[in-house]
Amino acid sequence: MRVAFGIIWAVGAALTWSPDFAVHYVGYLHNAAHGQPAWLAGWFAMWIGLVTPHAMLFTWLTRIIETAIALALLTGFARKMLYVVGALFSLLVWSTAEGFGGPYTVGANNMGTAISYVLIFVALIAINTHGRNPYSLDFLIEKRWPRWRRIAEWSSDEAMVQEPQRLPLGVQIPAMLGILVLLVFLIGGLHSTLNVRSPSPTAAAAAVSPLSLASSTPIAAPHDARLPPLIGTGDSVDVHLVVTNDSVAIADGVDYQAWTYGGTVPGPIIHVRQGQTVNVTLTNHGTMEHSIDFHAAQTEPNLNYVDIQPGKSLKFSFVASVPGAFIYHCETQPILLHVANGMYGVLVVDPKTPLPPAAESYVIEQSEWYTQQVADHLMGPNYEKMLAERPDEVVFNGVAFQYREHPLVVTAGKRVRIYFVDAGPNLWTSFHVIGSIFDKVYPDGDPAHTLSDVSTYTVGPGAGAIFDLVIPKPGKYAFVDHDMAHLMKGAVGVFDVRAGGISPALETTAPAPAQAPAAPAPDMAAASAALGPYHFDPAQGAKLYAANCAACHQPTGQGIAGAFPPLKGNPAVLDADPTTQIDTVLNGLHGQNVGGTVYATPMPPFKGVLNDAQIADIINHERTSWDNQGKQIVASDVKIRRAAGSVAVVPGTTSKR
Repeated sequence: MRVAFGIIWAVGAALTWSPDFAVHYVGYLHNAAHGQPAWLAGWFAMWIGLVTPHAMLFTWLTRIIETAIALALLTGFARKMLYVVGALFSLLVWSTAEGFGGPYTVGANNMGTAISYVLIFVALIAINTHGRNPYSLDFLIEKRWPRWRRIAEWSSDEAMVQEPQRLPLGVQIPAMLGILVLLVFLIGGLHSTLNVRSPSPTAAAAAVSPLSLASSTPIAAPHDARLPPLIGTGDSVDVHLVVTNDSVAIADGVDYQAWTYGGTVPGPIIHVRQGQTVNVTLTNHGTMEHSIDFHAAQTEPNLNYVDIQPGKSLKFSFVASVPGAFIYHCETQPILLHVANGMYGVLVVDPKTPLPPAAESYVIEQSEWYTQQVADHLMGPNYEKMLAERPDEVVFNGVAFQYREHPLVVTAGKRVRIYFVDAGPNLWTSFHVIGSIFDKVYPDGDPAHTLSDVSTYTVGPGAGAIFDLVIPKPGKYAFVDHDMAHLMKGAVGVFDVRAGGISPALETTAPAPAQAPAAPAPDMAAASAALGPYHFDPAQGAKLYAANCAACHQPTGQGIAGAFPPLKGNPAVLDADPTTQIDTVLNGLHGQNVGGTVYATPMPPFKGVLNDAQIADIINHERTSWDNQGKQIVASDVKIRRAAGSVAVVPGTTSKR
């Protein structure tokens, strides 16, 4: 047993001598610290603070200790002391680098390897109390120096007097074969050990489905699906949309850090009449560049669908010349990320010749959420899932199952009209009402293209349609995306069809008006100084990074190829001089060369959004995450660079973003 255990330790010790072990040493502690209970934060902060400045010293100590334990186990040297030291060292590893078997996130089921090692050491102590072991170096040393047994044996004096009996050959051979089999498996598993990354907090977060976090209590009020009145009846109407960063509900008790138009996902429903001129004002109160693209417009994209910086506005006009149900969405690259992160809405253009009157009119926009857990019941974007078209939710009007729990009320025997848009950004939908047939379907919402008596109709990403139906009998009629996987992920609702004379009543969240006034941007100059001495709070740093940086640079710090540069291993992040990194966060960058790749996507300045302590927390998070081992900064470092003002950006130079 001791020899087999020694082989396991020898393999582990050998791996500590690889260059990767030294590179990632501090990263193991940071990974373990994520997701821990609040009362353990001080324990991990102490070890991170102790190890980070002396990472190489601790790396060598770990290598030497693990190698010594492995050799001592294999040879049976100083076993009494060995078993105690081995158990204590295993406990230390378990409570630090292994995070007590954490991180504690939904779906985690790992108790940590080192705690098992402690139990094996205890078992070896118990075995050692029954007498001397002739298969050990200690036995040979004791023959020459009997006092050696004081640090080698746990046996009683009576047991020590007895001559140890050797195991019969029938026991030795199976034991040796067992050790040989173990050795073969360990060698065979070295390939996986050297090439497969261990589970990280990021991987664990990506594995968490928002539906698994949903509470049993439905949301208080669903997104208002009713078609609002026309914005105006004149020849022109004004539409003012405000870009914001907001947390929005995506399931019962689960929120998402979204980019929005008007603070909701989907954005405000815009209702105009064919032939009206739509005067658009887009104001960006987000933290990065955004734009807007109206599928109902015929206009110059290079002039009107351009990116605007935070704090800026863009104005343009177009004529709503074609009737229908249209999407509007952000056009900023990468468009996939911006749309999937919540930047879309519906524009309804009524035809000059009105459609047949409807008793109820609803607007339903289908879309997908691609998520990973940020904290508790708060989710953020996962770009890898977006590219792979693996949504965690497929939803109507932003929230999974909301209209199953809060049905849309319909009057029996009366026409109900559904303005339907598939925002995507990736998946097609087959819209169907169970137990009913669409009387009319208007592809793209244009009455010039009319289909009659349709059971199920397919709408692609970015497209729309208008559905008319009359349900003669009261009851509960589900409307679904007939792709069953989409239905299971949230794309299902219910029409509550009631007898005539019952007034429809739907308790909803009021829709954000299309003319929502722009809230004043925060004055960060007044809040730039941190209150009291600055202390880096890893949890706060992770939260700020998730809210302001993760959508572009990703929770993994890997960035997005060709769009947003990686922060993991980034020279500016690892540089002992933090000036470049601080200036980048404060003042933004554009067209920089990072690792031989020029990233044309601009990074916005954060000096007007975050104060000194917040920027310091973000920078320290970046410098101590993803195996980065950069020198930490303090809030006063940011204050000095803020006072220095903006720094000229030289295209083609190497930098952080």
